[in-house]
Amino acid sequence: MMSKKHFIAALCAALSFGVAVAAEAPAKPPSILWVGNSLFYYNNSMHNHLGKLLGGALPAATRKGIRNTSVTISGGRLGWHNVDFYLTPGVIGATVGENNELTEAPDRGFDIVLMADCTICPVDPRTRDEFHAMVRKHSESARKHGVQPALFMTWAYSDKPEMTPILAAEYSKAGRDNDAVVVPAGLAFAKSVAGRPDLRLVVDDRRHPTVAGSYLGACVILATLYGINPVGNKARSGLADADAAYLQQVAWETVTEFRAQSAGRGR
Repeated sequence: MMSKKHFIAALCAALSFGVAVAAEAPAKPPSILWVGNSLFYYNNSMHNHLGKLLGGALPAATRKGIRNTSVTISGGRLGWHNVDFYLTPGVIGATVGENNELTEAPDRGFDIVLMADCTICPVDPRTRDEFHAMVRKHSESARKHGVQPALFMTWAYSDKPEMTPILAAEYSKAGRDNDAVVVPAGLAFAKSVAGRPDLRLVVDDRRHPTVAGSYLGACVILATLYGINPVGNKARSGLADADAAYLQQVAWETVTEFRAQSAGRGR
């Protein structure tokens, strides 16, 4: 296993890659279609944790019309998804509302499609090219429908922290190549573990998130795609106040550093 000294050096190297937001999210509060796998749907789904954070950050009138819809496949890779089909008008429409009533299909579609591949896919040489090909294909489909592509940088396996800089580099490259927003969740996980190894972000299988991990991912999305600082948000997903406050701070610092690196490199 990588020593703490070498891990910190690798993390700094990852930041120096310019693993940064390759494009800005829309200025208005965006509606997001989540496309991924169990990393998203664990713990009653990361998009629901984001919804609670939005509830703690925005007035009801501003939140009205914002949609966060998750389309996930267990063990799914990006190549298993048909983003072009998902974004076709009328395919993902009517849903169940807050009072468990069937609602009409909204007039407004999605502003962003947020995509995550399997953790190992961008790392393993056997699947790396496929990862980049699928990001390109789905990004082109998104733009055809007037939707901004975004990439959710996944975190390293808990017993293989050396995956962090590789994931950062590959997601960064894919973001730059496809003018896609990159959400630096993986870097936030590494930063959190370095500061508080006692706060578990991953369950015993070494890859799926705990509630704290899902919450941290949602905080990073809030900061990246909505431009909202999560620090001080009262929505805490059942976490202890100190733990939630720590994760909020980690998320904001990670996104701030991430953006600064991007600006310093001129994207």
